[in-house]
Amino acid sequence: MLKKFISFYKPHRTLFFLDFFAAFLVAGCDLIYPMLTRNVINDIIPNKNLRSLVVFAVALLIIYIIKAGLNYFMTYYGHAVGVRMQADMRRDMFEHLQSLPCKYFDNNKAGVIMSRMINDLMEVSELAHHGPEDIFTSVVMIIGSLIVLCTINVPLTIIIFAFIPILLWFTMSRRKKMNDAFLETRVKTGEVNATLENSLAGVKVTKSFANEEFEMQKFQENNVKFKKAREYSYKVMGEYFAGMNFFTDLLDLLVLIGSGYFAYKEYISIGDLAAYILYIKSFMQPIKKLINFMEQYQAGTTGFKRYMEIIEEVPQQEKENTTELKNVKGRIDIENVSFSYDENNAQILENFNLSIEAGKMVALVGPSGGGKTTICNLIPRFYEFEEGRILIDGNDIHDVSLRSLRSNIGVVQQDVFLFTGTIKDNILYGSPRATDEEIIQAAKRASLHDFIMTLPNRYDTYVGERGVKLSGGQKQRISIARVFLKNPPILILDEATSALDNVTEYEIQQSLEELCKERTTLVVAHRLTTVKNADEIVVVTDKGIEERGTHEELMNLGGIYSGLNVMYN
Repeated sequence: MLKKFISFYKPHRTLFFLDFFAAFLVAGCDLIYPMLTRNVINDIIPNKNLRSLVVFAVALLIIYIIKAGLNYFMTYYGHAVGVRMQADMRRDMFEHLQSLPCKYFDNNKAGVIMSRMINDLMEVSELAHHGPEDIFTSVVMIIGSLIVLCTINVPLTIIIFAFIPILLWFTMSRRKKMNDAFLETRVKTGEVNATLENSLAGVKVTKSFANEEFEMQKFQENNVKFKKAREYSYKVMGEYFAGMNFFTDLLDLLVLIGSGYFAYKEYISIGDLAAYILYIKSFMQPIKKLINFMEQYQAGTTGFKRYMEIIEEVPQQEKENTTELKNVKGRIDIENVSFSYDENNAQILENFNLSIEAGKMVALVGPSGGGKTTICNLIPRFYEFEEGRILIDGNDIHDVSLRSLRSNIGVVQQDVFLFTGTIKDNILYGSPRATDEEIIQAAKRASLHDFIMTLPNRYDTYVGERGVKLSGGQKQRISIARVFLKNPPILILDEATSALDNVTEYEIQQSLEELCKERTTLVVAHRLTTVKNADEIVVVTDKGIEERGTHEELMNLGGIYSGLNVMYN
């Protein structure tokens, strides 16, 4: 994990090393002051050398000006390194999330993922900047102070430094406890974010059922868990910092008594005593910095571990040397496919077979739970099946690249997802490089253009979060316009009109019929009026394919389909 963390410094190594160099110079400036003070007390003041005192003051002023510039550089550019590394990690995480299978998102809450990408990486950014810099300057200050202290008085320095192992022991003894506390806090933060994201997304449902109190109770449960986890982490921090500050105060006391005794015995001069105390202060400054670093280290490493948990998730696999799916006619063959969403669950499909001729429309109907939507998800490889194969124009879908496979398939679903932005942005999603003329043509073919032209901002009208400002029919038309713009040879309509009223369904159905022309189309529907014109209707139940034929053939058969026709119409 450390190797992976260090790799993020590589693109920013020049700025990183400049920051280190600035930190080294700042440490050097801090080490000079006690030595100058020692000379003033021992030589300049006793000899009443005013000129040397002025030189000393000017030199110290110059040092402080240089130090101020270096501190500005470290604060600005040092943090810039951390922010740029954070941006790189967030980019890599988002890119990796795009490659993960749908099953991962079925099992992980969006709010938790967002917490890892934003909150956790903020802590990692702080560690990336302050961690190496604080360690480096602390080591320089400790070694520099130790060397100078030894030049003043070796026995006293040995006595003082014999106390340091106690500090190290206390630090190490509290490390694991702090790590566990911070990890628990990260988990609870993700849960609070997930609950909040879910509640805000479903606020209309909450209001329609007057369940504000229930949502408040649900949120408060996670909020209390977060509060307790956070309070515990602060309790551990309190123990750690209280203990460390106590030991550093003891060290100050030891220095005062020890150096005072050595001065009393005239083992050291008054100037040496003053310099010694100042150097001990310089020595204690990095010690305290390292104490603070431990909190930052625990928070940062915990965040990076959670980042790596996502990065190490196995992406959806593709074979090596896959081919590009080109010049697609649209024939689909599903051969002996078996599938279950989880190893512990029953099979949704078992040895399922279905062939769809290029350019034909095949409708899947039947009771819920038969696997109709699952079939629609397997063709573009949203999920991976255990056995069998699916062919498009004779090409196994596992032998072609995912990008080329999905670029040849258009999907219109019941639940339309619109991105925050304008109508134009959402239509353009079907083909991001399309021209304005192509967007307008797609809207016209989806019977959407006339409505758009009545809006004040027309195509630049904002749809609100998830299209909240539009009706269900208007959102569905946008999704149809997307597919018109994409212009794929294969079309999947998964309950595309089931959430609409009868009038809107009839209007949308005309747009869908236009969309289906000269394309291989797979339709899933409960309202059988939408599938009457299909070239073939396939009745799918939990036992597999029970009936198949045209609308007239299945009605005359008097079986499951005719019963469904009575039930839904």
